[in-house]
Amino acid sequence: MSKIVMFDMDGTLLDLAFDDFIWNECLPERHAQTHQLPLAESKKKLYQFYQSHQHTLVWYSSTYWNKTVGVDVLKLQQEFQSKIQARSGCLELLQQLKELGYTCWLVTNADRASLRLKLDNIAIEHFFDVIISSEQIGYAKEDINFWKELQRLHPFNLDETIFIDDTTPVLKTAEKFGIKHLFTILQPSSLKHIRQHQDLEYKALDRLTELLSILNQIDRKDNDVKIA
Repeated sequence: MSKIVMFDMDGTLLDLAFDDFIWNECLPERHAQTHQLPLAESKKKLYQFYQSHQHTLVWYSSTYWNKTVGVDVLKLQQEFQSKIQARSGCLELLQQLKELGYTCWLVTNADRASLRLKLDNIAIEHFFDVIISSEQIGYAKEDINFWKELQRLHPFNLDETIFIDDTTPVLKTAEKFGIKHLFTILQPSSLKHIRQHQDLEYKALDRLTELLSILNQIDRKDNDVKIA
């Protein structure tokens, strides 16, 4: 059975700059126009919503935000979809993993509509054996129940699974569930500064292809354990 490499999408395989642009620039402007508010007031209102809903399932729901703030967030994403970009080394890594016989899963908090939009713009869908949106599961990845339900739907070996995500609360929950090999990303968004290794709780990748040498090391250790 081939080893599974699970990938987050936004901020891991794709540049989080698109989402930063939508949520921090476009939505406040559109919200201000829609409700005839000063931009500063619109930003203040939205950031209060952001703070209270972050890391919950509704945070990732286009439908929820449409109902709550009166702006069609999916339509907003569609308007600016040309800004959706893969992170450096994304396609190269996925291609090499496929050639090496790894099984790749895409495990994202993006709702199904946003997921579809991203996959229609970046040609990575064919690399994955399993593609899961937290909307399908009914829990965000920050919730241990996400992982329990994922394991029930698609059984995987916790000791041999590799999981890469840019969000610490997600990685902490995956670790609590028992996934052994966890990695994060140094620069999820090209609009923001590179994070420092010493500030992160998990080993961080800069270029995604760095994962290949790490997987090599994991394979060697696992083989040594089996021989011993």
